[in-house]
Formats: sequence, C-alpha cells, structure tokens
Amino acid sequence: MPLPRTAGAALLALALSSVAVPASASSTAAAAADVRYVALGDSYASGTGAGSYSDIACTRSRNAYPALWADANDPAAFSFAACGGAKIPDVLGDQVDELGEDTTLVSLSIGGNDSGFASTMLSCQYSTQSACERALRTAGEYVVNELPGELDSLYATVRARAPHAEVVIVGYPHLYKEGGLCLGGLSSAKRTAVNQGSDLLNETIASRAAAAGFAFADGRPAFAGHEICTSDAWISSSNVHPTAEGHQSAYLPAFSAAVSGN
Repeated sequence: MPLPRTAGAALLALALSSVAVPASASSTAAAAADVRYVALGDSYASGTGAGSYSDIACTRSRNAYPALWADANDPAAFSFAACGGAKIPDVLGDQVDELGEDTTLVSLSIGGNDSGFASTMLSCQYSTQSACERALRTAGEYVVNELPGELDSLYATVRARAPHAEVVIVGYPHLYKEGGLCLGGLSSAKRTAVNQGSDLLNETIASRAAAAGFAFADGRPAFAGHEICTSDAWISSSNVHPTAEGHQSAYLPAFSAAVSGN
C-alpha cells in the first residue's frame, strides 16, 4: 500500500538526517564563510606578467594567487589592493585603508621595489658583472640597514588596522637557475649573485615577519626547479615575474599552506 505523501516526505527527511556529513567539509565551509580577506603588496602579489588583468594600471591579474585563493575558498569578502610597482609608502598610503576590525586574513608581499629591484635587474641584465655586483651591494646595504625598520613600522600598522587578522607575508622566489647554460640569459656568475640578493631580502623579510608574529610563505622552495633558464620556467625571462602557472602551481600552494587550518 503506497504511503501518503506527507509520510513519505517525513521518512525521506529522517533518512537524510542520518547521513553523516564529514566534519572537515562542514567546518571548512563554515570557516570560509567567515573569512574577510585583504591582499596587499607589489607586482608579485598583483600578478604582473600573469595576464587576464582586472585592473591594468595596477596589473591586478585574475591569475594572481590572491584572486585564485579567493576563487577557491569563496570568502565572505575579498579586497584585492596589491598594485604593481608598489613600495612600502604606497602600501601605507593607498592600501592599508582596506583593512579593518573585521578583516580576518591578510597577505602581503613587499620590499623588492624598495630595495631597487628594477634598476638592479637592469644593471645585471645589460651591464658588466662588476656593475651587477655593485648594484646588488647597494641594494643589500639598504636591505640590511634600512628595510628592517621600515618593515617593522609597516607590520605594526597592519596589525593596528587589522587587530584580529591572520597575516601571511609572502616572500620572493629565486629568479634564475644556477649553474649550466642559460641561452640568451645571464651568465652563471650573475645568476648566482642575483639569487644571493634574493636570499638576503627573504631572510630580512622573514625575520621581521616572525618578530611581528606573522607567518612567512617562502617563495624559493615553491618555485624550485622552475626558475628562469629551466626547461619548465614559471618565471618569465622577459619581465622577471611569475607567470600564471607560477601563481597557480607555486605561490598559491605556498600561501594556502601558510594559512592556518589549511
């Protein structure tokens, strides 16, 4: 004898209520619904070189790791403030206003432009070994003597503006494969010198991030084996920035791993 519709519906509801929902899935969904994410920083955060730009002036790319993380996690709010060419004063003047009491997650990549990244790379690409090393020494002096204090001030401002947020500082990759041939690229000695400069910058940034109580996502292991001059480079030799693949396969996993609960 067929059951009345109301009885059948009741039994269906009872059956569905007995199906277990994995705790991790439900908690992840609930956590994502509460996340209010703000992405700050320079061209390595905005996605310069990754294409598919939502903002040409700041080269904000839909392929950049902040946008990819937001697409994958569907946070309650997402503000993409990172801008190509940004320095620490730009973050303080133009970007930190996006932070607030309700911000729960912040990513920040900054320091490369402050240390003269563009001019240093031009010297190493188009000048002699000695000119390259001289430019790197000048940048290194800034990184050791001035950058720490500037980062401390910036990080303190970020914490004051977003007192309840988890903050992840994202570092820079090694740009070049070391050793062997690099057809059309830098000499082996220049490549080593540039990567050593990256090490100094990352070590300084990581140190100040730790002092501020922030997490640090290291770009060097994330891009290992995919630097310029490798057979599967995730950094463009033309603009010396991560490609869309670099953001998807290197920066996004590194940032995601640094976010608590992931």
